[in-house]
Amino acid sequence: MDEQVTTIDPVCGMTVDPATTPHHFAHGGTTYHFCAAGCRTKFAADPAKYLNPQPQAEAPAGTVFTCPMDPQIRQIGPGACPICGMALEPMELTADAGPNAELEDMTRRFRIGLALALPVFVLEMSAHVGLMLLPMAISAWLQAALATPVVLWAGRPFFVRGWSSVRSGHLNMFTLIALGTGTAYLYSLVALLAPGAFPPGFAMGDGTVPVYFEAAAVIIVLVLLGQVLELRARAQTGGAIRALLKLAPATAIRVRGGVDREIPIEQVRIGNLLRVRPGDAVPVDGVVTEGQGSLDQSMVTGEWAPVARRVGDRVIGGTVNRDGMLVMRAEKVGSETMLARIAALVAQAQRSRAPIQRLADAVAGWFVPIVLSVAVLAFIAWAVWGPQPALSYALIAAVSVVIIACPCALGLATPMSIGVALGRGAGMGVLVRSAEALERMAQVDTLVVDKTGTLTEGRPVVAAVVPTAGFTEAALLSLAAGVERGSAHPLAAAIVAAAGDPPPVADFQALDGRGVRGTVAGRAVALGNAALMAELGVDVSGLAEAAARRRADGAIVLLAAVDGVAAGLIAVADPVRKEAGAALAALRADGVDVVMLTGDHQATAAAVATQLGIKTVQAGLLPADKHRIVAGLRAAGHVVAMAGDGVNDAPALAAADVGLAMGTGSGIALESAGITLVGGDLAGIVRARALSRATMRNIRQNLAFAFAYNMVGVPVAAGVLYPLFGLSLRPEMAALAMSLSSVSVIANALRLRAIRL
Repeated sequence: MDEQVTTIDPVCGMTVDPATTPHHFAHGGTTYHFCAAGCRTKFAADPAKYLNPQPQAEAPAGTVFTCPMDPQIRQIGPGACPICGMALEPMELTADAGPNAELEDMTRRFRIGLALALPVFVLEMSAHVGLMLLPMAISAWLQAALATPVVLWAGRPFFVRGWSSVRSGHLNMFTLIALGTGTAYLYSLVALLAPGAFPPGFAMGDGTVPVYFEAAAVIIVLVLLGQVLELRARAQTGGAIRALLKLAPATAIRVRGGVDREIPIEQVRIGNLLRVRPGDAVPVDGVVTEGQGSLDQSMVTGEWAPVARRVGDRVIGGTVNRDGMLVMRAEKVGSETMLARIAALVAQAQRSRAPIQRLADAVAGWFVPIVLSVAVLAFIAWAVWGPQPALSYALIAAVSVVIIACPCALGLATPMSIGVALGRGAGMGVLVRSAEALERMAQVDTLVVDKTGTLTEGRPVVAAVVPTAGFTEAALLSLAAGVERGSAHPLAAAIVAAAGDPPPVADFQALDGRGVRGTVAGRAVALGNAALMAELGVDVSGLAEAAARRRADGAIVLLAAVDGVAAGLIAVADPVRKEAGAALAALRADGVDVVMLTGDHQATAAAVATQLGIKTVQAGLLPADKHRIVAGLRAAGHVVAMAGDGVNDAPALAAADVGLAMGTGSGIALESAGITLVGGDLAGIVRARALSRATMRNIRQNLAFAFAYNMVGVPVAAGVLYPLFGLSLRPEMAALAMSLSSVSVIANALRLRAIRL
């Protein structure tokens, strides 16, 4: 769908397309756009008059705002959606959101409107219970004086949005609000100023024409209350994300030339060395180059226990160093950090729409015309068959139908639940990028998983040291690590890390495709494959059985020779993630079939699959193969989730119904997936499934309530109960019921913040 970049006329509040309107005016370095020449002339005469009273969003100049229900609507600066009328939101979240200008404005209108509407309500209702506080004529004029600012000022945003909906052809809840309150107010104003203009059927027994200023004023106030509650709830959905963003410190300690200097976080550059003291938050994403410590990553990954970080380990900006002194190299700064990416992904997710939203959209498309038709029919029925004054009753019924049918609850049912769920998931390490992915996750019956970096840690470690006679494990590991100090191979790094502080190597040689050799502690050491041992004339037949057993477990075996004699072997493996077994078992118990697709050798893949109880394994695959297999599973009728972390997984992640990216993986994988497991924790898949089910259940509850409410409320407001029970519904009571329905939907959606994942 094409994007519509629009802006708001600061004089009249209309939606304007800057590309098509000929009316522009530059002021204070900003160009403003107008719907007509008259608005431009008024603005040019006194810009401050129109700029100062308008609520200004606490967002940088040029910030693009969009509608949470109609994401194709985008404009520079805040305003109202021309389709649904909802307040627009900035497309990018920031750590310090500042005051919510829309919320402040609606709150101010609500408070002032409430103060003026209460005496209007008391004056009108007192007459109905036999307490005539003032003579009828004086009471009517006082009600008009108090209700006029409520309707014309406090309710102005609703009339602007209602008129905009008519002009755009997208009738929405503000169409009904503007029509209902506008009709009640104008009718009452004419009845007060020119009662003789009405036919006899409008007059009551004393000859006066009834007025409904209190209905218009109270409805405006109740709708304002609903808007305030909605805006507060929508602001809360981003609270978890802003809490994550605020974890990043404002400054960092840069190490340069042996000197520490504190600098603003904005000045950190890729490659800078940064010191992280005990108790400090890690400033940006990077790699530890010196020291070690225990990091609290609970707010980012959901891990409850501190995680040890040593030289070579990656660290995430915003996590807290509980103990130890670290020096790290900055690798990702600014918008590239994990926290910034979380904010961007969640902002995008909150603008996405679940397929179930299409049901609400379809209903809203024909709901307003039907309601207006019912209102007209109710007016006719009451005017023809109703009690006297029949026309007065007819008007009350028509206005009540329009008000009670306001589809606030229907419009809020899906986006409120989705928004709250996204914030809840983000706080638990489940970052939902797509509302559609959140909905589909509950329906998944097949989970396709990559091996390296998904089921396994993705980094090799020493799994076993098997010495021959005459050597101990420690001695063999020390010598092997010594000779590997000269190598840049990933396996060498694992062996050196396992040994701690190995001795230096002399006469080092890297033998391509075979291994390494050199002199360590005065001894000739060689480490490599069987071909290297044969080349050196070393008999390793005694290690054949042990080597075969380790290879069957999925490890890579390196044979060692010292001074021309077989010294043993070192097995290096990519360990299975600790939580993988329990997570996959829980998914299988929930009816999900698990399939492993990997580019690794069959033997290595089979060893991991056996350990985790995975029955279906395909190995030696290229990225295109994974994509083909995932597409085939979907074509066979399965709902497929794909979990991966590498660039080679990106096509399959995009092809799946739900892509699950490990947060520790590549940027391309993250961009291809609908859900990111921030800490790379497979248990996050189980949490994502629980979140999906809870969210869909919540949405269905909201939609069921909204539909049921309107199915009951509209006929009652039209007067179907009057012939049987003599019951009718006044407009202000209809407005109260309408607002309570929206409050109920909001409250139900906010329950998702407390769900257990």
